[in-house]
Amino acid sequence: MTNRSTTVQSTEAIRRWRPPAIVTLAATAALTALTAAPPADAAARQARPARSTEAAAPRDAGEPLMAIVSIKSQHVTIYDSEGWILRAPVSSGTKGRETPAGVFSVVQKDKDHHSNLYDDAWMPNMLRITWSGIALHGGPLPGYAASHGCVRMPFSFAEELFDKVRIGMRVIIAPNDAEPVEFSNPALFVPEAIAAAPARAETLAREADAAARTALEAKSAAAVAAREAAPLTASLRKLNGLKTHADAALALAEKVLAAAKTDQAKARAEELKQKAAAKVAELQTQLDTAEANAKSKLDAVAAAQDVAKAAEAKRADAAKAAREAKLALEPVSVFISRTTQRLYVRRGFEATLEVPVTIRNQDKPIGTHVFTAVARTDGGLRWTAVTIDSGDNAQAALDRISIPQDVLDRIAPTTLPRSSLIISDEPLNRETNYRTEFVVALHNQPQGGLAMRRAPTDVRVARGNAANDDAFTRWRGGQYYDQRQGSQYYHQRRQGWWW
Repeated sequence: MTNRSTTVQSTEAIRRWRPPAIVTLAATAALTALTAAPPADAAARQARPARSTEAAAPRDAGEPLMAIVSIKSQHVTIYDSEGWILRAPVSSGTKGRETPAGVFSVVQKDKDHHSNLYDDAWMPNMLRITWSGIALHGGPLPGYAASHGCVRMPFSFAEELFDKVRIGMRVIIAPNDAEPVEFSNPALFVPEAIAAAPARAETLAREADAAARTALEAKSAAAVAAREAAPLTASLRKLNGLKTHADAALALAEKVLAAAKTDQAKARAEELKQKAAAKVAELQTQLDTAEANAKSKLDAVAAAQDVAKAAEAKRADAAKAAREAKLALEPVSVFISRTTQRLYVRRGFEATLEVPVTIRNQDKPIGTHVFTAVARTDGGLRWTAVTIDSGDNAQAALDRISIPQDVLDRIAPTTLPRSSLIISDEPLNRETNYRTEFVVALHNQPQGGLAMRRAPTDVRVARGNAANDDAFTRWRGGQYYDQRQGSQYYHQRRQGWWW
């Protein structure tokens, strides 16, 4: 990958820069007191990394694909498809509030964010990577780790980066220095030619809209038919009720007749029986006539309801096809965990598949590796690999995994640039939910800045059924494994708070 740099801004110019005047004195004081204070222990102050400066590659930059933060060197590097494009010093979390090492993505952007946890501290050009409150943002850089868990970047650098980054951009926080390297392996996904995919998605979307209109019209027609038949239905219910009472009266009259002892009693009972029988016959005639008259209406209601059910089923199928076609236009992300021995698939932030996967020598560490499709080539895609945790090297890690062919057939054909494959010893972190991409935190690194924060509550995450191909498409009270919990699985919940 390209490794060229040009200094964009001198250290002296950085020192002269001041935040905009809109920041109030109180907010500035709070920010300084809460986020700029050096760590309490002298050892942390003395162990400062070599100070880096902001730099930009001497070429036209493409769209950022990933950011890699080095905790050890206290700097961040932004990469496009051709190599690094921007670099800057950072200040990560101090002792006890360490920025977690792992794999994240940008889940929210806020130009003028203020903390509701740390006295309204100003965090401009915020790029959130967890909903519990870890982010990259502009802030003061004392030259060492000094934040409450976030990654502070130079104010001007954060502002420049903000508009370039899209939601979903990969953010890798490495304990040591790491960088993407060119990578190839036959096991990586090879897409088909999908030039017609956008047109297909548009066609299916139109068909889904048409099916929805048809279903609505059919449902409305069934409702009208039911309303028109309502008086007849009420009349039939009334006649059935009267007939039931008449049948009961006739049965009573027959019992009285059977029990009569005298001729006079028998005569009275016979008279009551004749009247009850006549009433039964009269009501039966009325009921037969009403049912005959209502039959066509009731048949029409039943037919309209059948049409409405069929139209709704067609609408659901069309909507599913349109949604899947639209998702196929999004980069695919695949995560494989040695801990859970499972493969997870997401497009955008939507979970689409979860299946078991075979990892050879499953008791042996495999490391944490991020493979990213950075650009198209004549033969498919060009990939890079980033390794941030010890274990096998990237090639050996990929060679240990056997992905089922039917899963490859579903994933590979629509793999696009920006797609990724993450392999890790770790399970999915508890931060993974329906508003994130995969979140993977290294358990062998300090997680103070993440562990001290409450996880969102009532967040519905998906857990699929491997036996049911498409049962895993929406959020149905699912779970993810987390090694810090008391039991193997737990439910995430959401509540209305930020950080």
